[in-house]
Amino acid sequence: MVVPELRPWQSAKSRVRKIAGAVRPRLARLATAMKPQVARLRRAVGPQLARVMRATGPRLATLVRSPRPPRPRSRTLRTWQYTAGAATAGLALAAGVVTAAGPWDADGQRTAERDRAAALERTGGTDHGSGAGSVTADGEPSPAPSAGSVLTGLGGGTNTVKSAPAGKSAGISGTAVRDLLGPLLDSSALGSTRAAVVVDVATGSRLYGSGADTALTPASTTKIATAVAALSALGADHRLTTRVALEPGTREVVLVGGGDPTLTARKDAAGWASLRTLATETAKSLTARGIKQVTLSYDTTLYSGPDLHSIGVNDNLARVSPLTADEGRTNDSVEGPVARVSDPAADAARKFAGFLADAGIKTSSPGTSKASRRAETLATVSSPPLSSIVERMLTNSDNDIAEALARQTALASGKLASFDGGAAAIDAQLTKLGLPMTGASFHDGSGLNRDDRLTANLLTALLVKAADADRPGLRAVLTGLPVAGFTGTLTSRYTDGAAGVVRAKTGTLTGVNTLAGTVVDKDGRLLAFAFLTSNTTSPTEAQKALDETATALAGL
Repeated sequence: MVVPELRPWQSAKSRVRKIAGAVRPRLARLATAMKPQVARLRRAVGPQLARVMRATGPRLATLVRSPRPPRPRSRTLRTWQYTAGAATAGLALAAGVVTAAGPWDADGQRTAERDRAAALERTGGTDHGSGAGSVTADGEPSPAPSAGSVLTGLGGGTNTVKSAPAGKSAGISGTAVRDLLGPLLDSSALGSTRAAVVVDVATGSRLYGSGADTALTPASTTKIATAVAALSALGADHRLTTRVALEPGTREVVLVGGGDPTLTARKDAAGWASLRTLATETAKSLTARGIKQVTLSYDTTLYSGPDLHSIGVNDNLARVSPLTADEGRTNDSVEGPVARVSDPAADAARKFAGFLADAGIKTSSPGTSKASRRAETLATVSSPPLSSIVERMLTNSDNDIAEALARQTALASGKLASFDGGAAAIDAQLTKLGLPMTGASFHDGSGLNRDDRLTANLLTALLVKAADADRPGLRAVLTGLPVAGFTGTLTSRYTDGAAGVVRAKTGTLTGVNTLAGTVVDKDGRLLAFAFLTSNTTSPTEAQKALDETATALAGL
């Protein structure tokens, strides 16, 4: 095994950790011996200050329950046929036939669509509905409905969504597409530089290309690449685990961060891993051992390198830590920009200490440490499958999740879990998939770094790869794309256009506007597209121009 050369700051950090590991048991024993004196001093000084009230917010928009064992993958429908059917459902809603279309989630995304995706890709296989029929007699989620019932709910039989007529792809790949998109992409609202590619997903043939290999700043469409890389490296069923360990002979309890960016301290965990549950289970394990007071530490050594993004302190992203609760948000929000706590790991550890106290376990003030290999695991909580985390990241354009997934990809690839390591791992995974990487350059997982570079050719290739029937584990890349007019970052867009027919990831930085996703044309053909622009002067006008271009594709 090749050991990477340590930089000076890394060597110093390693020495500090070794010293801390050596003295920790003695300190823990000293703390135990001093408990009576400390208790008397505490009583003399006065009551402990009240812990800060922890806010509990609304339920997350997308609920994910623990999955049943994997279901066999259906071979009756192609991926593009499913996605076309889902988009057609959205269009039907926009036309006012919601009753015939079936149930909808709180954020407007069709429940049946999620179920169908789970059944196809073998990463969920459960019914995410809220009715009584969504739970079996043993309390487990019911299996997802078959494709037949989903499509029948749309007013047709199992195979209502047909392939485009023979020869249609060739018929629209020339002058018609150029004449349609050319004037739209020449809009002054799209800045001085733009690139565009349109691909027929079923055949993989390019229908339109302009500046296809021009590498431009992708902004948040970078998350499509991050999603594909993470799913490829880790697998759609992978879960991220947060654990609590007990150091032998010291009564030192260590909260070990596992890199789960969706860990929550809210009362209603809404299907995500719960810090409260972890504390409750930890308290049970300690009580069973006759332990009522512990030295509490927390371990963030899974990640390395700087934890602050190059953009600096920013409401769009917390410091990147393997231990964080609710993304370090300072209010009840679950998405979008908001001020973050200065130290997410310390914040999570303090909340954990409070939950332990509620369960009857007294703790010291939390401090940093590293769990030894001899430490005994007391309790664990795990995230939903990676496919669900990817969907949440793409739908909400979640920067915290994106950076966490970049580091997880680095760990799976044998690289340092840092900004640089994550970027290198994403590049390596996409190269391994045989994708067109010319001009691509990654510096983070979220796209907040303006030095990131992607091409329209690569973005459409990523979408086509995610639709590959031989790669069902990548399907969450498609199902996680916001639905025009209904979900995520496209909720308020396309309200007078192709609502429900376009699914796309947005990207916005100052002077940069991008859009990449899928659209269904009039013949039921699923098209993948990518539009990148730079030097725009009005984000509102640029977004409008991009939306009009994507809407035009729906009319082909």
